[in-house]
Amino acid sequence: MSGPRLAPATRRDVGTRVWVLARLAGRVTGTEPPGVFLALGRTRGLFWGWLHFAGRLMPGGRLPRRDTELVILRVAAVRRSAYERAQHERLARRAGLTSDEITAVAASDPLAGEPGQRWSARQRLLLEATDELLETDDLGDTTWSAVQAELGDRCAVELVLLVTHYRMLATTLATLRVPVDRRR
Repeated sequence: MSGPRLAPATRRDVGTRVWVLARLAGRVTGTEPPGVFLALGRTRGLFWGWLHFAGRLMPGGRLPRRDTELVILRVAAVRRSAYERAQHERLARRAGLTSDEITAVAASDPLAGEPGQRWSARQRLLLEATDELLETDDLGDTTWSAVQAELGDRCAVELVLLVTHYRMLATTLATLRVPVDRRR
């Protein structure tokens, strides 16, 4: 099955509040109402809990937006989430990532080449930690120590939550076959 697994959501499917929010979000982003909202909105109360949690990670997290978008784009690349990639490329540009960086983060090995050639030491660490979490569902002691030293306890935990949240979201979007939102 290659098409969406859910019929287009109606107001009845998601409720008036989600319906209105999705339409407003689409206007802000210049797209149709976001498919992620209309798919997850079917869960009603769970949607609002998810939205609050997701919003506390991005844009409301303590990690700088540039770091956050770098990590999200890496998760999207590794998990092959066209939806997340499309959503976050624009946000990454606004957060200061260049087109070259956005392209590079999607490479099979974004850290290939000389250290410091494209990424700062902090960015390299974020990419390494993201890949390690996605590959092993854990961080080794060396990686954890480096992340903790660079970010501090609070942001180190936030990084783990950010990576694993976007992994979960990528899986959900892929399973439901949510198509990339069309531009208006």
